[in-house]
Amino acid sequence: MASQPTAKSSNASRYLFLFLIGLVIGAVATVMAMRAIQSRQDPFPDSVMHVMQKHAGLLGDKVAQNRCAATDTVPHVRALRTMANDLELALPGLAEDQRFVTHASDFRAKLDASLATPPTGCTAAKALADQVKESCKACHQDFRG
Repeated sequence: MASQPTAKSSNASRYLFLFLIGLVIGAVATVMAMRAIQSRQDPFPDSVMHVMQKHAGLLGDKVAQNRCAATDTVPHVRALRTMANDLELALPGLAEDQRFVTHASDFRAKLDASLATPPTGCTAAKALADQVKESCKACHQDFRG
């Protein structure tokens, strides 16, 4: 009786296994590299901008909801004013630029004026929300654009 020849096993499963191991190692190495890059970045500038954006949005939301009493708007204006104190600290590369200093000073002046005489109606609150939006937009056009 003749012995049956053994079928040659395919190497495809080995290659697939090595490919999957390579993918896993590559993904882990990529995550580690991204974390290392991220840890070297200062989160403070982005944090200041995110908090200011959130409070400016909430101020606009109050106006849209027709909740324009001083008790509804002043907390957001106060938060914006507090964060405005940190603009030069958050963006030290721009702190020497006269345009940036002017934008930051004008922004703080508008917020100070609205805190001195808080908006009592929706018309004044909408004007304030628009001023905040325009101040942010003007600065971003000069420095992010």
